[in-house]
Amino acid sequence: MYQSHGDEEYVGEPYYGDGSVYVSPPTRTRRRLIIAVASVAALLVGGVTVDRIAATRAESRTAEAFQDGMGTADRPSVHIRGFPVLTQLADGRLDHVDLTAHDIPARGTTRPLPVTQLTVGMDGLKTSGGADEAHADSVTATAFLSYADVSSALGVQVSQGDESGRVNATASLPLVGDVTVSAAVSAASGNRIAFTDVRAERGELLPPLKSLLDKALAEPVPLQNVPEGLRLRSVTTTEDGIDARFTGRSVTFRPNSSSA
Repeated sequence: MYQSHGDEEYVGEPYYGDGSVYVSPPTRTRRRLIIAVASVAALLVGGVTVDRIAATRAESRTAEAFQDGMGTADRPSVHIRGFPVLTQLADGRLDHVDLTAHDIPARGTTRPLPVTQLTVGMDGLKTSGGADEAHADSVTATAFLSYADVSSALGVQVSQGDESGRVNATASLPLVGDVTVSAAVSAASGNRIAFTDVRAERGELLPPLKSLLDKALAEPVPLQNVPEGLRLRSVTTTEDGIDARFTGRSVTFRPNSSSA
């Protein structure tokens, strides 16, 4: 029987002589699939956005608390790692938090030494019900001490030494002149930095200059403005200052708490 062209079914996409291709509209099933995929994508994007907002608020609160505790002029930068943050907040425990603070003022009256920059990594950070205390399962930190700050604390000009792990200290007095010595830098008990193995480098070590250097280098310098519970493990010299590395386990952070 003769069948009209209007009753024929096309297989695939028919080709027209003018080069155009006929594209059939999406079927109802395809439309539903597209809508479902778009909805899931919107939910995921929305969930990420909400999680990021919660993380930003938690970072801001953490930075404010540490600023109050360390007495810094500027608020520290805080970054909460891990996703999602909302579930961590619900559990009351943040997996990992990185904090960087600048210009932490020195405490104490005995040769106070400010911390130029403090970077802290905290694992398992939990806040107390009072929101003014935090506890971390483990902590690693590095306190950078610029030579300018070290010089101000010691009363002599300190700079990088010619050998690794050593610094140069220059003492100057009017009408006497100046002298430079080299000293090894090491970690001492009680979160202190010690200067040992002092060697004359340049100039004559006259009694007034020797007395000035002995006063500056004979006794270890305490770091009294790092969070309590951290223990100094090592120090290294750099071109611009001294890096003091700390670790701690089961560390509690409280307002105005610092190591003695």
